[in-house]
Amino acid sequence: MTKFHHRAHPESHRTEHIGWLRAAVLGANDGIISTASLVAGVAAAHASHASIMTTAIAGLVAGAMSMAAGEFVSVYSQADTEKADLARERDELENSPEAEHRELTAIYVRRGLDHRLADQVATQLMAHDALGAHARDELGISETLSARPLQAAMASAGSFAVGAAMPLAVVLLAPEQSLLYWIVATAIVFLALLGAAAAAVGGTPLFKSALRVAFWGTFAMAVTAGVGAMFGTAV
Repeated sequence: MTKFHHRAHPESHRTEHIGWLRAAVLGANDGIISTASLVAGVAAAHASHASIMTTAIAGLVAGAMSMAAGEFVSVYSQADTEKADLARERDELENSPEAEHRELTAIYVRRGLDHRLADQVATQLMAHDALGAHARDELGISETLSARPLQAAMASAGSFAVGAAMPLAVVLLAPEQSLLYWIVATAIVFLALLGAAAAAVGGTPLFKSALRVAFWGTFAMAVTAGVGAMFGTAV
C-alpha cells in the first residue's frame, strides 16, 4: 500500500510585509524628499552653510516626530475601527447565530461553492472559531493585515530619520560652492535606490518603481528650489 506523507508546505507571501513596508518606504521617501527639498530651497536662496545645516537637522528631527505621530494616530484609528467591527460581530454571533451562519454561507456561495458545501464549510468554521471566520471572510480582517499602530509609528519615524540622514550627510561632505547640485543629484540616486529596494521586497518591477519614486522626488525638489531662488536673497 502506498503511503502518503502529508508535510507542511511553508510559503512566504508578499502581503506579510505590507504593514511595515508601506510605513518604512513612506517614511524614507519623505525623509529624503523633504530634507533634500529644504536644503535645496535654502541653498537656492543663498543661505550660509551653517543655516543650511541647521535647517537639515531641524527637518530631520521635526519630520521624524511628525511621521511617528501622524502614522500612530492614523493606524490607531484603523485599529479602533477594526475593534468596533469585531465587537459588533461578536454581539451578532451571540444574538443571531443562525443569521450569521446564513451570511457566512452566502459569502462562500458567492466565491464559487455550491450551497450545500458552503453550508458545511460555514458550520465547521463557526464551530472552530466563529468570530475569526467572520472577521476574515466578512470583514476582511486578518492577523497579517491588521493594524499595528506602534509598529507603524516606529517604522515611519526610523525610516524617515534614515532617509533624512542621507541628504544631511551630503551637506556635511559636499563642497559648499556646488552644494545645490550635489543635493539634487544624490537625492535622485537615493530615491531611485529606495524605489528599487521597495520593489524588490514587494515583488514589483524594479525599474518602474525606481523611476516613479525618483521622478516625483525630483519634481518636489525642483519646485522647492524654484521657490527658494525666487524669494531668496544673498546673506
